[in-house]
Amino acid sequence: MWTITAVVFMGWALGADAAASVFGPAVGSGAMRFWTAAVLASLLILVGAMTVGSRGFEVYEALGSQTLLSAFLVTLAAGLTVALMSVLGLPVSSAQAVVGAILGVGFVSGGVSVAPLAKIGVSWVLTPIGALVAAYVPYKLLVLFPQALPSRLVSRTGVIRVGLVLVTGYSAYAFGANNVANVTGVFVSSGLLSPGMGALIGAFAIGLGILTFSRRVIETVGSHLVSLDAVTALIVILAEAITLNVYAVIGVPVSASQAVVGAVVGIGLVKGVKTIDGRVLLRVLFGWVGTPTIAGLLSAGLVLGVRLVA
Repeated sequence: MWTITAVVFMGWALGADAAASVFGPAVGSGAMRFWTAAVLASLLILVGAMTVGSRGFEVYEALGSQTLLSAFLVTLAAGLTVALMSVLGLPVSSAQAVVGAILGVGFVSGGVSVAPLAKIGVSWVLTPIGALVAAYVPYKLLVLFPQALPSRLVSRTGVIRVGLVLVTGYSAYAFGANNVANVTGVFVSSGLLSPGMGALIGAFAIGLGILTFSRRVIETVGSHLVSLDAVTALIVILAEAITLNVYAVIGVPVSASQAVVGAVVGIGLVKGVKTIDGRVLLRVLFGWVGTPTIAGLLSAGLVLGVRLVA
């Protein structure tokens, strides 16, 4: 069972990085305290993973069969990549890390099916775009027709806080449903874990990462990219949650960080392009491009290293 250490590490890294995007806007806007959001997210991620999370395992099974060793190397390489991005304070796509690592191992071993890559690639492009639209449209309508939201409701911060708690819980549920496959999918494919056990272990590992090392990425997503208040934070989280939930139902693991960044940029476009910090956005885009590349190189290097030692 030594291979499970890679699962725990990958889940921890994912929780520290991408899962912070689930509640980063709420914390960054000052509407929720970190520990309140972190505990709530950890619990609801478990619920999402156990109820819907198994659908995402099929994508990784379609990419190619895995042995215990290859599953360990893929997960280790993906976990190291996500952890590196967490140290740099960059929100990163765990799905890109896992797929990049699978391709790296497959390039060396010759065991990857390219057919599912088109579906995965399209989802990567559409995720931030869909979340951008899902945030831009309601916020634009709110700006154009402010009377649509009663002033009494806006003035009651308690109502907005309750709304943020609800949408943060929904976002965490959708995240667990969509992203647990990024932690344990290759191990389910290898036969080491059943779908149910994979969902359970993956969810606990993600929660561990949230509770121990997620503050820095929260700062990048929650307040540095675009300044958010409680109302815009609510819209961002809801747009992200809807995006993740759609892909969870489809059965394609996508990036929570891409969804939340797309939603935040959507808010920024309504406020004006100048409100978007271009330097932070470039750092985020670098993380997205570099993630599959780094993960692929790491996994390929690990396979070659194992062969040399053997």
